[in-house]
Order: sequence, then structure tokens, then C-alpha cells
Amino acid sequence: MSKNSNSLTQLALQKFKKNFWGVLSFWLIVAIGLVSVFAYVLAPDNSQNANQMHLTIHSKKPGFKVNILTIPSEINNNQSFLSKIFYGEKNTDTEIPISEFKVNNDKLVYTEYASDGLIGVEKEIALSTFPNQDFKPFIKERTFLFGTDKYGRDLLSRVLIGSRISFFIGFIAVFISLVVGIFMGSLAGYFGGVVDTIVMFIINVTWSIPTLLLVIAIILALDKGFWQVFIAVGLTMWVEVARVVRGQVISVKEMQYVTAAKALGYTDFRIVTRHILPNIMAPIIVISAANFAAAILIESGLSFLGIGAQPPMASWGAMIKDHYNYIILGKPYLAIIPGLCIMILVMAFMLIGNALRDALDVKN
Repeated sequence: MSKNSNSLTQLALQKFKKNFWGVLSFWLIVAIGLVSVFAYVLAPDNSQNANQMHLTIHSKKPGFKVNILTIPSEINNNQSFLSKIFYGEKNTDTEIPISEFKVNNDKLVYTEYASDGLIGVEKEIALSTFPNQDFKPFIKERTFLFGTDKYGRDLLSRVLIGSRISFFIGFIAVFISLVVGIFMGSLAGYFGGVVDTIVMFIINVTWSIPTLLLVIAIILALDKGFWQVFIAVGLTMWVEVARVVRGQVISVKEMQYVTAAKALGYTDFRIVTRHILPNIMAPIIVISAANFAAAILIESGLSFLGIGAQPPMASWGAMIKDHYNYIILGKPYLAIIPGLCIMILVMAFMLIGNALRDALDVKN
């Protein structure tokens, strides 16, 4: 039994490896996952939520360059190394885009950056503000590869950090939907009768409510926030899993190995968890891949409506909401870039779902 199981697994893996788009999607998802985990390491702006605003350089095109003067703060930033990696750096310094600077006696005189050919305000600061009066390390040219958003934040950094929500909502929402869906579907399919009737009634009622409205209702009940969105999306996606599990359990529970397990006196819990569920995982894996894509789209829609991840937290859907009107104002990239990120991630999950379906299909 074990050798047969292993051979079937190896066969499915070989079939999956032959699917070019499935393998490409797998490695793309792995790459996006690594980027989302280490986003603050990769992002040019590693402040928390990449929320360093420079209103004088708002809505600049990709590749824009400017000198940034950093004025050190006297506030001590007692933050651990791991906290900086996973949550961003608590930046207490002041950053100012400048166009010119010079030294006058013991003061640094700089001109603030101004767009549209205007001349910025000239200001000065004592050289004693900088360690050893050396200001040069605090003036650096910064390149904004994706440009800046309407608040003057680095768009590339926001996109990288925004991948966290879109990526992890898939895992958390799918995990919640699997736990609830497999439990409810197994109950209905294995016991049947009154239990099946009650579970199917709950499924049909939940199914009849539009997904977006149900998510909004749950979020309003739990209050708007980061984890509330994850829970709400997961609690609306379990019905599809439950229906699939119920149908598979009904077709499998009459098999001879289940009958033999009952004859040996095994408990219902062991029969379901050790004998039935391992043999119906193929369709569950496929529907989970599809639910990943659905969860990402739902979260993006919620953020676009303003009830998803709340500012200043970076989210691809919220970035589209903030900049969709720029599409007709000559700067469509502000909305197109996060939109393309959503499309690529969703397409990757859909392609890997199709590849898994083909690989796990015993008829092929």
C-alpha cells in the first residue's frame, strides 16, 4: 500500500514537472513568497510600511532621481535586528529632497526640491547637527525605479511590501477554509441523514449570499483591520471546499477498505482522518489553488473599497484605489503597476491549479 502510494505520488510529480506553465508558476510563487517575507530587506525605503513621504516629489515618473538630505534625530531607536527585517525600521530621521546645497561658515545651506521649474525654499542647518560635522554621508542621490505615488512615497517599496498582504491572505484564508470546509463536508458526507441535511442547509444559505457582501458583513462585525480581512475571507470560502469534500466522502465511504476499517472496530474519527481524507486530497488540493487566487482578488477588492488593510499599510488594492484617477491624468503606471502584480500572482495560482489538476488526474 505504501509503495503504491509512493509510486502514484512520484507519477503525479513527474507529470507536474512536464507542465512548463505549472513549474514556471510554482517558482514564480516561491519568488513572490520570498520577496514578501524579506520585503523590508529588498525595499529601498525600509521604514515601516514604506511610509516615508516627500510631498515635493509626488507622482514622479519611473527612474526619477533626486538628492535626499537626511537630518539625524536625537531619539534613540532601540529596535532589534529581526524587528527591522520583518516589521520595518522605525525611522525617526527627517528626509528632505534637495536640489542644491553648500557650506556657509558652520552651516549647511540647502535648497528644497521644487518641481515644475520652480525654485525651492532655501534653508540652513548647523553642521553640529551631524556627527563630527560631516554632512556628506547624509546627502545621497536616490533613484525611484517605479517613481513615486501621490504622497511622494517610493512606489517600488510600496509594491514590495504590499505583496505581503496579497500573498499571505491566500495562505491564511485557504487554511481557514480548509479547516472549516473539510470538517463540515466530512460530517455531512460520512454520517448523512439529519447531519447531512443540517450541514447542506448551512452551506446553501451561505452559498446564496454574495461573497463580497458576506465578507463586508463579517468585517463590519469584527471591525476593519488586517487580521479581520483574513478571517472574513476564509470564513466565506469554506462552502466550496465543504461541497467537494462531501461529494468525495459519499463516493468513497462505500469502498471496501472503509468497510474493512469499520469491521475492525476503528472509530469514525480514525476512519475519516486516516483512511478517507488521504484518498480524496487530489480535488481538495486543486480547489485550494483556485481559492488562493479568489482570496487575493477578494482582498484587493476590499482594499479598493477602503474596508481592507487600513492606511498606512501597503496593499496592492489600496494602491489602485489611491491612483485609479491618474489613469486619465497621464500617469497610469501608478495604478497599472499594482494591477499587474495582482494579475501575475492570480494567474500563477490559476496555472498551478490547472497543472495540479492534470497531474493528479489518474485517468491521464
